[in-house]
Amino acid sequence: MKRPWVAVRDRSPLRASLVWRLVLLAAAWSLAVIILGGVALSTFFDHAAVQRFDNGLAEALDGLVDGASVENAQIVPPAFSNPATLRAYSGVYWEIATLDDAGNVVPASRSRSLWDRILIAPPAVVGAIGRDPGHVVFFDTAGPLRQHLRVAAMQGRLPDFGAPVVFMTAEDRKSVDSAVRTFATAIAISLAVLAAGLITAVFIQVRFGLQPLFALRREVVALRTGESERVTGSYPTELQPLAAELNALMEHTQEVVERQRTHVGNLAHALKTPLSVMIAEAQASPGPLAEVVERQAGTMSAHVDHHLRRARAAARAQGPGDRTPLAPVLDELARTLERIFQDKVSEIEWTCPEDLVFLGERQDLLEISGNVMENACKWCRSFVRVRGDAVSPRQLRLVVEDDGPGLDPAMRTEVLRRGTRLDERTPGSGLGLAIVDELVRAYGGTMSLGGSGLGGLALTIELPRAEA
Repeated sequence: MKRPWVAVRDRSPLRASLVWRLVLLAAAWSLAVIILGGVALSTFFDHAAVQRFDNGLAEALDGLVDGASVENAQIVPPAFSNPATLRAYSGVYWEIATLDDAGNVVPASRSRSLWDRILIAPPAVVGAIGRDPGHVVFFDTAGPLRQHLRVAAMQGRLPDFGAPVVFMTAEDRKSVDSAVRTFATAIAISLAVLAAGLITAVFIQVRFGLQPLFALRREVVALRTGESERVTGSYPTELQPLAAELNALMEHTQEVVERQRTHVGNLAHALKTPLSVMIAEAQASPGPLAEVVERQAGTMSAHVDHHLRRARAAARAQGPGDRTPLAPVLDELARTLERIFQDKVSEIEWTCPEDLVFLGERQDLLEISGNVMENACKWCRSFVRVRGDAVSPRQLRLVVEDDGPGLDPAMRTEVLRRGTRLDERTPGSGLGLAIVDELVRAYGGTMSLGGSGLGGLALTIELPRAEA
């Protein structure tokens, strides 16, 4: 029979931990919002920076249009006050052009900063400004040194000049692009710090918010290990009904266990008394029939004891866990058996950590340990060794060895069968190890037989362990 609280753990992080499920979901949502917000802010800043840059180009274009004139059928540009237009390839340019019969742009005048180059307007831009004269069109193009230029263009007319005139001002947009990159970097760093802070805050919030649930879990563990009998903590409104239901379940379980114990006691009283009377009457009237009655009544009494012990152990195993330290029980049994077998056993050597605790009742541990140690004393030559140790946080091991003749491997499973006796000359009913095996199974443990380093038999029992 397996303990109901032993479960297979799901290794998936989202299923294994409620904390991580809440943190990961909150982190995913927060990151999505932060990323979208960062992209939106960067886009808005880029649009605002370019628009401001375009406004400056439009003002320069207005000055170019307003200051241009015609003399002797030639376009005369205005006198610019910006010295950057006089320095070659400075990044600030202007150009005045005309359109030929084919609609191509023909430069008529340009800033000295262009030197021997011209501003190239794509055909789509030329068509756009031609369809809407007086409207400013902005576009990007490559500069004389392959810079990334921003250009403002407009088609208009000058007095005493018959052909349409194209006005263009341009400036290297490196400054605005650098500002956009700096802003995007600062936003990315700031939002990354914000995201880390939010995730940390969510984790702390979830851990703090779920503290009552963790406290309830600890109380349930204390119930299971026998450290307490009720859930006594004060919990939020959402968990208080669960705590009340757990207490009701514990009360119901204890009531069922007590009822089973009462039934077991009543059954023991009802059966043992008639059997004792039969044995007493048989002993008072010796004879062949009396011997048969006495022998069979004794067997019946042993079987009744066996099944009653098994029923009591099963009831206790299903109830809340009791705690029994192993070392005092081994010490008590070793002293008792050394006195009983003083003519045969020279020593019962036992070792066990002081903090090793059996998750069960003391009477059951005495029954299990006493039977196997007594069996070892019966079959040993002079020495018995007992060792208790921890297998895991929830399991302990008890190993009993003797220096006797041992047991053939083929017979080791046979001795666990109820009523089996390998040597009729040795006192006993043949129920000892069978009782131990069934008690151990009632607690969800295991028992196995093997060879001992002392030369005899080694009996290994694994039982549930309580936390010290």
